[in-house]
Amino acid sequence: MADRSIRLKKRAEFLKVAAKGRKAPVSGMVVQALRRDDDDSARHGFTVTKKVGNSVVRNRVRRRLREVVRQVGRELPLSGVDLVVIGRSATIDRKFAALLADYRKALKKAGVVGDA
Repeated sequence: MADRSIRLKKRAEFLKVAAKGRKAPVSGMVVQALRRDDDDSARHGFTVTKKVGNSVVRNRVRRRLREVVRQVGRELPLSGVDLVVIGRSATIDRKFAALLADYRKALKKAGVVGDA
């Protein structure tokens, strides 16, 4: 269970990241990041609006995003940050390798990781 990241689940947590965090839109998703005052593991939240599609499509998008975060998290362990990953319509058909690149790019844009 070490692979399982801590999740943001409460609406208030999502709203706090949206209000105070940095927003990094990329082709396949939008990432919102908010630094915390600790060194605990990064917490992730995932959201997909009804504009993207019906529940089956939204759940597929959410699963793809969770897997992207899991894979990138292995190579780039993050700490002291709350992240909200928002799925877009483009997430559905985007190649998985492109989604991985999008997430890395969004993390750099949001100032969560350096250029290393």
